[in-house]
Amino acid sequence: MAVGRIGSGPEAELFDRYNERLRPKLNVIEIADGKGSPIEIKRREADAILAAIPDGAFAVALDLGPTAPRSEVLASRLSMWMETGKPLAFIIGGAEGLEARVLKRANHVLSLGPLTWPHMLVRVMLAEQLYRGRAIASGHPYHRSGRPE
Repeated sequence: MAVGRIGSGPEAELFDRYNERLRPKLNVIEIADGKGSPIEIKRREADAILAAIPDGAFAVALDLGPTAPRSEVLASRLSMWMETGKPLAFIIGGAEGLEARVLKRANHVLSLGPLTWPHMLVRVMLAEQLYRGRAIASGHPYHRSGRPE
């Protein structure tokens, strides 16, 4: 689920490109942008996000952090999460970020690094990393693990 509407344009096209490759495909639930002060926006968005998380889902909140896992680590975590048999719910916040209640509900907080990214690009980056993770898990050559660091 993601705050905001992606509409049409290059971000939507890139997201669709990776989503078409995923099995199963991502089902995106768009949460309306909150209105009001930053605190009110976060509260309203949190209410909508928490209501939209399926019962029993394994929730992964995307949030700023000093470190992001390597793709191989994310692939391993993704495989473990999928093996729980619970539906996975990835949560992308809006411009004000995620309220503490959402982070507390999350079973895992995933960082794409310390940089701030527009939430429409985060959708694309997450979809690509999920595809990459499944490729790593299946031994597909999409991920080039032998690249020098």
